[in-house]
Amino acid sequence: MKTPEIPLNEFSRLKALKEYSILDTLPEKEYDDITQLASQICGTPISSISLIDEKRQWFKSKVGLDVDQTGRDVSFCGHAIMEPDQIFTVKDSRLDERFQDNPLVVGDPQVVFYTGVPLVSPDGFALGTLCVIDDKPKELNRDQMMALKALSNQVVSLFELRKSKIQLERLTKDLENRNKELEKFARVAAHDIKSPLNNISGLTDILLHQYGEELDEEAKSMMLMLDDSSQTLRELVDGILEHSKSDHIVKENRQVFSLNKLIDQCVKLLDNRQEYRFIKDFDDTLIAVNKVALQQILLNLMGNAIKYNDKSEVEIRICFKEDPTFYCFKVQDNGLGIEEKYQKAIFDIFETVAQKDRFGKKGSGIGLSTVKKLVEGLGGSIQVKSIIGEGTTFEFSIAKQDFL
Repeated sequence: MKTPEIPLNEFSRLKALKEYSILDTLPEKEYDDITQLASQICGTPISSISLIDEKRQWFKSKVGLDVDQTGRDVSFCGHAIMEPDQIFTVKDSRLDERFQDNPLVVGDPQVVFYTGVPLVSPDGFALGTLCVIDDKPKELNRDQMMALKALSNQVVSLFELRKSKIQLERLTKDLENRNKELEKFARVAAHDIKSPLNNISGLTDILLHQYGEELDEEAKSMMLMLDDSSQTLRELVDGILEHSKSDHIVKENRQVFSLNKLIDQCVKLLDNRQEYRFIKDFDDTLIAVNKVALQQILLNLMGNAIKYNDKSEVEIRICFKEDPTFYCFKVQDNGLGIEEKYQKAIFDIFETVAQKDRFGKKGSGIGLSTVKKLVEGLGGSIQVKSIIGEGTTFEFSIAKQDFL
């Protein structure tokens, strides 16, 4: 008997094999179907998907074998992997000095005929074989050999799919951990930044009230500018924190609620002095969606409709309809409008178009990015249509699902 040689690239070959994390895994139907098919096509009682590690050949799938592994030193597959680009065939092992006294030949399972197709990774490493075995001399025809080669390619494809899935799971877990760290950082940073900003704003207010008469107009103007800058920075921090939390908002449970009541709640939050005209262009209905996410979307779009409006009478129309698949919304205003060349960019984070809003403040460019993130997280999409001087319409959809 001749013991199989060790490939020159053995270290890299074993590394490639272990990257698939497939050794000692449970049986899987996809692999068992391939070995069954190999036996049927080749007319052999035994077939296997064999993987060669440091000291053994381990069977991922097998037909006609009672053991899960054998020693590498007695394996036929150990010889087969030495020539990755060749199909290894032994027509009668009893006449071959390499195998005639091999324990697998003289004892069970009495391997007389063997053909193994190396399972070669995309990087060229022979991981093992797809092999067929008989206890009497045999020779495969050309069609059988081609079929066996095609089946071996399918085995490698399954290995690659497995590795891709493992890599994706690791990447997903890594991203989840990074997101958690980023959210924690955002909360800490928001607190650490807002605390001194609140102090600045508070001190500015005290100075203006207690010492206002002693300050000249230029000093008062600078104090007001300082207070305004502090408020702007606080709003920016809040916006970033809100954006970072949007993924968690989407994951919250959905609930059934009245759309009319939700719109009323939004209006009260945005217009407690009843300065603006809101039109609800829909019949009240119960909907089943993530209420927190929808409220966040509507507050942002309705708030923008107020802020970026130059009309003496601000008019905002909220429309709703549904089809079998989606809830569809429109938020229309009679405001400034958005030039067509900017209509895509407004959904990018930190992108702003208007220099200042109705109240003389510059936007942060975070709100619409958060809206888009929430809408897409709810399985929908958002578009904008606008005419300069006439107004803007935001249309968005939310995917329906069975309510549990």
